[in-house]
Amino acid sequence: MSCHDDHDTIDNTVYDLVIKSARVVTGETPIDIGISRGVVCRLAPDLAGRAALDAGGNLVTPGFVDTHLHLDKSRLMPRYRHFDGTLASAITETAELKKGFTEDDVYQRAEQTLRDCVTHGTTRIRTQVEVDDVVSLKSFHAINALADDWRDYVDVEVCVFAQEGLTQSEETKALLDAALAQGAPVLGGAPYADVDPLGQLDWIFERAQHFEVPIDLHLDLAETTGGMLIEEVCRRTIQHGMQGRVTVGHVTQLSFVTPERFAELTALAVDADLAFTVLPATDLFLMGRATSHSKPRGVLDMKSLIGNGLRCSVATNNVLNAFTPYGDGSLIRMANLYANITHLSGEGLEQAFSLVTDGAARVVDPGSAASLVEGAPADLICLPTDSGANAVATISEPLWGLKHGRLTFTRLRPVLQTPPNFDTVKRGTVDTQHPPFSSGRSDAGVLEL
Repeated sequence: MSCHDDHDTIDNTVYDLVIKSARVVTGETPIDIGISRGVVCRLAPDLAGRAALDAGGNLVTPGFVDTHLHLDKSRLMPRYRHFDGTLASAITETAELKKGFTEDDVYQRAEQTLRDCVTHGTTRIRTQVEVDDVVSLKSFHAINALADDWRDYVDVEVCVFAQEGLTQSEETKALLDAALAQGAPVLGGAPYADVDPLGQLDWIFERAQHFEVPIDLHLDLAETTGGMLIEEVCRRTIQHGMQGRVTVGHVTQLSFVTPERFAELTALAVDADLAFTVLPATDLFLMGRATSHSKPRGVLDMKSLIGNGLRCSVATNNVLNAFTPYGDGSLIRMANLYANITHLSGEGLEQAFSLVTDGAARVVDPGSAASLVEGAPADLICLPTDSGANAVATISEPLWGLKHGRLTFTRLRPVLQTPPNFDTVKRGTVDTQHPPFSSGRSDAGVLEL
C-alpha cells in the first residue's frame, strides 16, 4: 500500500485526512494521524490535511476483528418451535430451519447482524458458513454477495463447513469442494457432530492441502474430558505441514483437564502452531445445563496459551439464535465478558483488548499485527477512553469508525441535560415551568469532513 497518488501532495505534508489529537499508545500524549489513499502515512503532532476529524484526546485503534461469526444463521430465534437451550437441540432445530432458507432470507438476516458489527467497531470478520446437502450453496452465495456489497465497511472472509457432519454424505463433500473451487478462502468443520470424527478430520486436512487453504475447526465442545480431538488435530497439522494455518474454536473441554494434561496439550499446540478462539457467550450459554449446582463454565482461560506464544482471540460466534439467543455484534462486550469469567484485571485487561484487536488479527492472518503504525490500513475506530484496558472495563462503544480512510459510522455521546434553575430545584421534584431539557453542549468533537 502507498500513501501517494497521481497528484501527490505528501511532500507538502498535506494528507487526505488528518485525525487530530488521537491517543494511540496508552500513557502517551495525543498526536495527529495523517492518512492518504486509505493508508496511515504519518503519526506526528500538528499535521495538515484536506479534511480533519477530531479524536478529542480519545483512544484511536485499529478496528475490531471478529474471528468466528455465523452470519448465515443469525437472527433465527423467532422461528424455533422447540427450544430447550441444549447444543443437540440447537443443531437439530437449526437443521430443520435450513430447509426453508433462501439466498434472500440469508442475506437479509446476515445484513442486519453485519450492520450491528460495523457500528460496534468491527472492520474484519471471518464468518462460518454452512454448506451441506440441505442448504446446498445458498448461504455461501448469499454471504459472498453481502461481503461484496459491504466491502467499503468491513472485510468478510468466508469459512465453509458442515455443521451436522459430512462423512456420511458424498453430496456434502462435493458441495464443499464446489465452494472451495469457487474461491472460499477457509475450510472448517465440526468433527464432534460427525458419526466419524477422525474421518472428518482426515477429509478436511486432505482437502485443505488440495485447495491450499487454512483450516478453522469447531472443536471439543463439551463439558467432560472424554473424546477430545485436539491431540489428533495437532498431529495432523504437523503431518500435513500446516503449522500456523489451523485454528480451533470453542475447545471448552480444555477448561476441564488437569494442569498436567493442559501443559502436555499446550506443548503439542505450540509444536503445531495452532490458533485458538474462545466464544464466551455461546460457551457459557450451552455448558452446565444438566448440572444442578456448581455449574461448569466451559470457557477456556487462554492466559497460559498466550504466555506460550500461541495466537488467541475472543469472538462472537452466534447472534440471536438457538446457540446464543442474544447478542448485538459488540466485540468489546465479548472481551469484557471473557475478562469477567477469567478474572482479568490491570494488565490482563489490555490482554483482553488484544484478543479482539491485534491478537485476533494474527489468528486470521499470522503475518498481520493490526497495529496503528505508518503503512498500516486506515481501518480505525475511536473509543471514548484512554486505553484498551479501560475500554474493556467500561465496555466503551466507539464514537466513529474508518474503513480505507473513509468514515463509515458515527455515534453521538449522551449529553446530560441540566435545567436552567438547577440550583433551586428541590431534590426529587420536577419543575414543570423549566423541564429538564436544554440545548446542552456536546464534547464529542467536531466533524469537519
